[in-house]
Amino acid sequence: MTSISIIGSGKMGAAIAEVATRAGAAVQIIKRSATSPSAARDGYDYGVMGDELTGDLVVLAVPYGAYPGILQHYRDQLSRKVVIDISNPIDFSTYDRLRSPADSSTAAELAKMLPEGSAVVKAFNVNLGETLTTGTNGTTTTTVLYAGDYAEAKIAVAQLIEGAGMRAVDAGPLTRARELEAMGFLQIIMAALGKTRYESGFTLLA
Repeated sequence: MTSISIIGSGKMGAAIAEVATRAGAAVQIIKRSATSPSAARDGYDYGVMGDELTGDLVVLAVPYGAYPGILQHYRDQLSRKVVIDISNPIDFSTYDRLRSPADSSTAAELAKMLPEGSAVVKAFNVNLGETLTTGTNGTTTTTVLYAGDYAEAKIAVAQLIEGAGMRAVDAGPLTRARELEAMGFLQIIMAALGKTRYESGFTLLA
């Protein structure tokens, strides 16, 4: 299996690290600083912002607003990498809208910022962390929707998901990231309102 670098040490970063471990991938976690708290377990290769990325896949497990700062450190290193965007750019001041452009998505905007040869895949944003950690969503296997424009990049992401014992479903080209972000937005809002549970979420039954 491949190797993966996860930029961000919060709950979603920890959940995806668990996914990668189940898939047999080597895991590097990049923290903001050496003193940053981490929700991930011991045993991973930890680094701090600015350290070299060792993974073939790179997950941006941070809010979309942090992307420009990350690219100051890593833009050149992301050339020819598969970059996984998991963000849901919700306006948390109102919980009423997405902050990405109305005709675009964070994934599409990220692709514009990256050097030639980078391949952005939107994935994991429709999944709440608990369903990734356990690999189950209620009584069903967790389904991970993903979208992107490059076949080899999508195959690598699908192999990671399936290697962790979950179901991978190709939602189409990167333009579908807008719809995936809308799904993530709805799911998070419903959980925040108590309509659903944070340890469950949307799933596909067929």
